[in-house]
Amino acid sequence: MSERLAHLLRRAADAHAASEGTAPAQAAHRRLNLAELLQLHGDSSTAVVLMLMALLTVVPIAGAGTVLSLGILAIAWGWARGRDAVALPDRLGALSLNERWSGRCLRGLAWMYEQANRWLRPRWSVWSHSATRWGWGVWIALMAAVIFLPLPLGNVLPSLSLMLLSLGWMFRDGIALMASAVTGCAALAYTASLAHLLVQLVDRAWTWLPG
Repeated sequence: MSERLAHLLRRAADAHAASEGTAPAQAAHRRLNLAELLQLHGDSSTAVVLMLMALLTVVPIAGAGTVLSLGILAIAWGWARGRDAVALPDRLGALSLNERWSGRCLRGLAWMYEQANRWLRPRWSVWSHSATRWGWGVWIALMAAVIFLPLPLGNVLPSLSLMLLSLGWMFRDGIALMASAVTGCAALAYTASLAHLLVQLVDRAWTWLPG
């Protein structure tokens, strides 16, 4: 499955790169949105949608992190309730990338599936047992909350955690799921450290105010 997707996405990336020199009037055809990326996968499973949305949270699109974090929060609810498929809202599906990031996302997804096919496999099944779904649902909601916060580079670690979670669940690979948990803990530590720094700055600024 992942090998076929990697090949399909690599072909799409090559076709996109070949079209970059075409007329500016055709630029709209070189822009991808979330719905089109999902259509390339031919799969609307919760794990695939979550992975694509997590990937797009690190793309420099104004307001994307806020909108996508709310969508990820909705996925967390469905995940915890055992839903294996999700219908993408029109507003999220229409979220589009510019020409450069369309190509980068296609190449990045192709590379991701190539590596997944090479390294991931079913193991440590306790991490992907159906009884853990509610716990992962809570984890997804927690990462969505971190993505929602306006922190410098704050989307990178939670996004990576969610992508590892998605791939780990698709391949039933407990090591990938464990890596997702470790990466997410690093994201929480980063958020806590920034919050502590902010409190210190506010406290210091308060002491500077005239009494």
